[in-house]
Amino acid sequence: MDLDQALQDRLDFGLVCCLYANNRTHRCVQGCRFLAPWWQWRPRYLHNDLPWQFLIQYNNQLSKLDLYTLQNTHTNIPKLQAGKMGAQFWAAYVPCDTQGKDAVKRTLEQIDVVHRMCDDYPDVFDFAETVEAVSLISDIERAFNNSKIASLIGVEGGHSIDNSLATLRTFYKLGVRYMTVSHSCNTPWVDNWIVDTGSDNADNNGLSDFGKIVIKEMNRLGMIVDLSHVSVKTMRDALDVSTAPVIFSHSSAYAVCKHARNVPDDLLRVVKEKRGLVMINFYNDYVTCNQKANLSDVADHFDYIKKVAGIESVGFGGLPVGLGDVSTYPDLVAELLRRNWTSQELHDALAGNFLRVFREVEQNLASTRADDTVLEYEKIKTSCHTSYGYEYEENAAVRQHLGLGLLLLCLLLSLIH
Repeated sequence: MDLDQALQDRLDFGLVCCLYANNRTHRCVQGCRFLAPWWQWRPRYLHNDLPWQFLIQYNNQLSKLDLYTLQNTHTNIPKLQAGKMGAQFWAAYVPCDTQGKDAVKRTLEQIDVVHRMCDDYPDVFDFAETVEAVSLISDIERAFNNSKIASLIGVEGGHSIDNSLATLRTFYKLGVRYMTVSHSCNTPWVDNWIVDTGSDNADNNGLSDFGKIVIKEMNRLGMIVDLSHVSVKTMRDALDVSTAPVIFSHSSAYAVCKHARNVPDDLLRVVKEKRGLVMINFYNDYVTCNQKANLSDVADHFDYIKKVAGIESVGFGGLPVGLGDVSTYPDLVAELLRRNWTSQELHDALAGNFLRVFREVEQNLASTRADDTVLEYEKIKTSCHTSYGYEYEENAAVRQHLGLGLLLLCLLLSLIH
């Protein structure tokens, strides 16, 4: 009997044998522990950049690939299944050089490719898109209980909305449930993490006034605020402004690896106070601050954030560089078990914490009127932007100045005569 069948047979007793060394051979080794049911600790809500690979390798032509046999990526269907993936946040990412150009178009294409992927593999992926909070959570649980991968979308970078609250709202209607406030570039309303390295200017001193409006509009919609990739000042501003818990979708502990993409201790404590979540990144540079990292190094970040911010603030983040691919997540679980993490702590880190944040964000949404604030034209003006809507304001100002000029001229002429 293979291990999966053995696990299924033992679910009623809430037992699972966790593999320490080689989960793919279905071989139990020394260190098996009792856990409450297997389904409870399948990894959920991991940030996944597979849609970007669709673009750069196939120009989003899914007809040219088979997700069962796709290679040269961390993710394909067999790897997802071997890794016991329960849900994924597929990243709709476009680079910073699209800012002020075709960022919205490109982001829409990445949102579209996620929808098409789910349509092409309906037995594997279940897209969760219901607007209502309770129904959306039900969508996720339905997918999970049907042994499908619940699929959601995160937009990775505030430049994707092109300084438009209307675009933000439209993304939400298309299934986007979190947005990373910046990527590796400033926008006219938010500063990115490179500011803290001294290689970029603090154009907004964190969040500008419009940036704070963006956070509030995300709160109103029920869209999760993601603070990975932002400057420390932006982290502080967003944590102060947001009325709902925030997440760091793929960040680690600054005290363990002093990289500007990671979260410092004082803000880890604020995350705890605000009931937020740090989903730990597995990228080598952010784990060990060099090109080499292993599973134990990643686990060090889990231990540290649990110690500083509490288990309720710990989650699983990005792709497992240093672990191999998505099929190896059970190995990390086994490492945490070896470090005496309890079954409840694993459940919380793998699933419970994010579900709790998701519920609280959705419960925080408001039925108030959408914010129609617009950013001043001078801050968004490029050769790719028209001035429709702004023309009236500009022309009115010109007319006002001309009127004052004529009045002064008449006064001057009357004095002369």
